[in-house]
Amino acid sequence: MFDTQVFTAVNPKARFVFAHGAGAGMHHDFMQQMATMLASKGTEVVLFNFPYMQTINETGKRRPPDKQQKLTDHFDALLNHIKNEKDDLPLFIGGKSMGGRMATLLADQYQTASNSLAVKGVIVFGYPFHPPGKPEKLRVSHLESLETPTLIVQGERDTFGTQTEVLGYSLSSVVNCEFMQDGDHSLKPRKASGRTLDDNLEQAATLANEFVSNHLN
Repeated sequence: MFDTQVFTAVNPKARFVFAHGAGAGMHHDFMQQMATMLASKGTEVVLFNFPYMQTINETGKRRPPDKQQKLTDHFDALLNHIKNEKDDLPLFIGGKSMGGRMATLLADQYQTASNSLAVKGVIVFGYPFHPPGKPEKLRVSHLESLETPTLIVQGERDTFGTQTEVLGYSLSSVVNCEFMQDGDHSLKPRKASGRTLDDNLEQAATLANEFVSNHLN
């Protein structure tokens, strides 16, 4: 049922369940690199594939993501499975793009007294604020009332939400947006910027590590 990959850390301080984006699964370079960086900084990382991505890997045929409810149901089931298997580390959830959006949609349900899962915070790399070229189709309504501490690491020129656009949104006070210099949706800068992708990934991982450390208690 679950297709996962665990990046262990020496004396881990937390666990981060990290969901992939719409077009590429957990083995994508971004996912692998970020998981490796975060694990090196002391956070165990659990990558996983949503059901539609498992089907793509099994059949070799492209297909669109599942509906939102199926995605969040799978994410929730995995989190409960992990809790039952090893309830030993503070839990953070998040993802790349679509996966991060699913995490933000789920997060607040874990803040109720009736839910046994305790999520300390959400980390998103490249939030899809709107489809490229369609800034009017915003995906921010739940972010305006979000109660779970959230870090969004966004490229300054991300076509799913540029820095200028994002700074104009009315997001919850618990949502902190950090912008990677000249970064696109994968945080990659242009050569002329003087930055490299590795520079931005390292900065993103450092920000994520600081977020985890600041929300452990």
